[in-house]
Amino acid sequence: MNILLTHIEKQSILQHIMGQLSELKWLNRFLSETPGDEQIGGPCRQVPNACWSRVLPTPAPKPKLRLWSEEVGSDLGLDKGEADVLAGGKPVSGMDTYAQRYGGHQFGNWAGQLGDGRAITLGEVDTGTEVLELQLKGSGQTPYSRHSDGKAVLRSSIREFLCSEAMFHLGVPTTRALSLVTTGEQVMRDMLYNGNKQLEPGAVVCRVAPSFIRLGSFQIHTMMGDKASLDSLVKHTLKHHFPMCEFNEDGIIEWARIVAKTTAEMVAHWMRVGFVHGVMNTDNMSIHGLTIDYGPYGWVEDYNPGWTPNTTDAGRKRYRYGAQPQIAAWNVARFLEAISPLVEQTGRLTEVLDFYISCYESEINKVWAAKLGITQYNESDEELISELNELMQMVETDMTIFFRELGKLSAPSVRGLEYAFYDKSAIPEDEWNKWLKKWWQRVDSNPNRDLMIKNNPKYVLRNWMAQLAIDAAEKGDYTVCKELHILLKEPYLEHVDFAEKWYKKRPEWARHRVGCSMLSCSS
Repeated sequence: MNILLTHIEKQSILQHIMGQLSELKWLNRFLSETPGDEQIGGPCRQVPNACWSRVLPTPAPKPKLRLWSEEVGSDLGLDKGEADVLAGGKPVSGMDTYAQRYGGHQFGNWAGQLGDGRAITLGEVDTGTEVLELQLKGSGQTPYSRHSDGKAVLRSSIREFLCSEAMFHLGVPTTRALSLVTTGEQVMRDMLYNGNKQLEPGAVVCRVAPSFIRLGSFQIHTMMGDKASLDSLVKHTLKHHFPMCEFNEDGIIEWARIVAKTTAEMVAHWMRVGFVHGVMNTDNMSIHGLTIDYGPYGWVEDYNPGWTPNTTDAGRKRYRYGAQPQIAAWNVARFLEAISPLVEQTGRLTEVLDFYISCYESEINKVWAAKLGITQYNESDEELISELNELMQMVETDMTIFFRELGKLSAPSVRGLEYAFYDKSAIPEDEWNKWLKKWWQRVDSNPNRDLMIKNNPKYVLRNWMAQLAIDAAEKGDYTVCKELHILLKEPYLEHVDFAEKWYKKRPEWARHRVGCSMLSCSS
């Protein structure tokens, strides 16, 4: 008897197992265990002594399901979803929709109450193996919308959907995306905040995570002197998301160390693949060490540690690629301040910050070693890595292509890496060959190529690639979106059929185009 099932047979079985959103086991632990707003919905306002406000999503006039993650759907036990529900217009039994209240430091300054201004949580789903929170981004106004409409546009939604899923398959800790639904309405947006408002097609992304609790979720209560709400939120967080940690000083310190470690690991992965978050405010940092809130992100095209894709940050470059580890440390420090009312020996919190630094250093050393095919990092490799960083900045060097081609070298010659450089005539050959010989000697003429392939992706979601998908989708064509979604599920494979189209340096047309080199928080 042939026990191997075909893909079609497997899909047929899954269809019988999978259900609809109304059939899922919905939970509302966050609402039942933390203090909330007495008013349902309502206008933009301050909401003291609360962790959330109940709010109803705004129905979409003509919802249409455009993109769907079968993997995330399978994790939830969902058949292909219902557009009206995933656009927010038709809550099903078991859902108890709300927006979370939190605060945060934005670009280094305390911004006070923030909260889910364009995100509404549908609830939590118990899959039998884990509990996952489903949240709609772009489904309407909440008390935290700060006089905005709470909606999202197609371009930003495509970027969120594709990047969430691409990051997961790169091995970077991230929230996931279940669906993208167009709403059938036009939304007014000023893309670069320069007074040039335009109508754009609206869309809603359903994103998924263990929770959407942020560092700023704790900050708001401490900054407002609301210890009762802080206690409730911490108790809830430990009980359901960090059950190994008890609600006492030792347990809280252990929890803080986990947050520090997972944050350090996340940022090290960002650096590994050349990802720049773009808006690392404390309200955009997950308590789970997951990449969250995909807005003005980008991938380093030419290796420039000073690059940021966020036009709002163009002057200070606070969130530039090379500064991300330090900014994450700063954010962790703000989190530690937020939980300090629960710790008598506050010096222990300083030790947690030191722990973050040691975790990051350990992780980034392993990352660089792996990218270079070095099986075991040692201290002498620091000089080799430092010299490489300097060389890659001498002329425009595509980071992704460079490391992928480095793993193919059969001899220490820069001529084998020419495809990674934007201007071959500008290559400082002597300097490069000197470094390559040093690296070649370090790996005994035999770099660990399997390790390099696993850590150096061939394909990442470059902004110009996402923009091509957006351009087509805005004309009603989602084939590019779907092609990228498929390609980026296996970013470390060769995919010879896709190479000519997607394995290449930034095209010249994208160098200064809005959406490719220039993005805003509305992106």
